[in-house]
Amino acid sequence: MINPCAPLLPAEILERAKKLNVPLLLDGVKAAKIDIPGGGCMAAAINPVVRGMRVVGTAMTVETDNGDNFPIHVASYSIQEDGYVMVIDGKGYDGRAYFGDLIMGACQAAGFAGMVVDGYTRDRDGNIDLGFPVYSRGFMPRGPIKQDEGNINTVIQCGGVTVAPGDLVVGDSDGVCVIPRQYIEPVLAEAEKKQSYEENREKTIAAYRKAKAEGGELPQLAPQWVLDMLKR
Repeated sequence: MINPCAPLLPAEILERAKKLNVPLLLDGVKAAKIDIPGGGCMAAAINPVVRGMRVVGTAMTVETDNGDNFPIHVASYSIQEDGYVMVIDGKGYDGRAYFGDLIMGACQAAGFAGMVVDGYTRDRDGNIDLGFPVYSRGFMPRGPIKQDEGNINTVIQCGGVTVAPGDLVVGDSDGVCVIPRQYIEPVLAEAEKKQSYEENREKTIAAYRKAKAEGGELPQLAPQWVLDMLKR
């Protein structure tokens, strides 16, 4: 089944998401008390090809299996606007790579923001040279097959997370999270609150470190919530 892409997320939403990291967004899911399977966090095994890669974009989904990358080829050439993240349910298949740097390069040229696959890729060095964000379970040099059309832009499972076309996808050095489109606003709001809290904590830690180095009076280092819990 091949369906059209969901509309791109608004630029304002994407800009807010770009200022947040994956841990903050997942803290936002928790604070917003939103029931998302897996909490929106993909399996720990799905990581960037190299530390420092980062992707933020709108989900375009692909479902395939057994190292078959024909559906990935079809999806690669089917977007009309820049900014989608191709999220591939490869069923965790480890016998073949689903794609290498040629497909990565084509997707980059077509306007994809990045790719996430529950499976394996190859051409690690070529991927690094491209500077194109790719997240996978690891590397397998054996090449893919080309057989079935699979499914494009249907609801999938990737890394233990349900992904629908149009969802928010964010990946960084810690991994990948997916926020369902209908929950993005409350999650962003809570994540932004947590970001402000962390910025204040960093200032407190820096002040403590400075006072300790200079032999001055030490400010309170423990967060107030820790002290409050101890009192209970």
